[in-house]
Amino acid sequence: MKVFLDGQLVDQADAKISVFDHGLLYGDGIFEGIRIYDGNVFRLEEHLERFEYSAKAILLKMPWSRQEISDAVCDTCRANGLKDGYIRLVATRGVGDLGLSPWLCPKPSLFVIADKIKLYPQEHYEKGLAIVTVPTRRMNPAALSPAIKSLNYLNNIMAKMEAQQFGALEAIMLNDQGLVAECTGDNVFVVHKGKIFTPSAQQGALKGITRDAIFDLAAKLGLPMEEHELTRYDIWNADECFLTGTGAEVIPVVKLDGREIGNGTPGPIFKQVLEAFHQLVREDGTKL
Repeated sequence: MKVFLDGQLVDQADAKISVFDHGLLYGDGIFEGIRIYDGNVFRLEEHLERFEYSAKAILLKMPWSRQEISDAVCDTCRANGLKDGYIRLVATRGVGDLGLSPWLCPKPSLFVIADKIKLYPQEHYEKGLAIVTVPTRRMNPAALSPAIKSLNYLNNIMAKMEAQQFGALEAIMLNDQGLVAECTGDNVFVVHKGKIFTPSAQQGALKGITRDAIFDLAAKLGLPMEEHELTRYDIWNADECFLTGTGAEVIPVVKLDGREIGNGTPGPIFKQVLEAFHQLVREDGTKL
């Protein structure tokens, strides 16, 4: 496998960064997870825009133009013959000393990995996930905005470990007010009486690219949808629930905290959205 690293395509075994890189030492950097479907890099421009926003938010001055980063993403896919899969785009603060100071890192680093990914077994896409609510709370947006795709994902990782301890593959994370924020790596949607609801960024939800696609699809399908405060009670008593994310794509949830959602099977609105999503991902993006 070839990896793009600081301007060059190198073999996987040679794709190395310094132990003094602040991306490694402090999680000081940003990333994007991007999907490619049948040679179409899904919503690449939107991902690159969010990448730039994350960089600006953490005062990471990137020396690469958007076109250069876009070319790096597409070139990495071509070099690996990847037509369907997952792309990880990363910018680190770069090499510095052992102190926190980012201004002692004169040159950021950029790398791109293009490979396959499978977050959940296929059976769960067909029958649905059983998930849990975990004790670890979503970090307060006043401390670190969920809009920043930071390399430091420890908050989410701790919640993921708790989910596994409870025998689940995914978990609901609440914010410090006890409202639903998101899952450990996915946005969450519920359907109640024909209307779709999802938490807002103010509740701690990432402004996901797939999440935005669901808003667009709902409008095209004539499905009413809005951002709204949600509690666990709202999910327990929803007619349907599903999760979205670049890695997860769109996956149904049929049980939360031991309580069946709806009739315990993927619902009709989920299936309608899923079918429209499968069509969209091959049309909306950047062709290789």
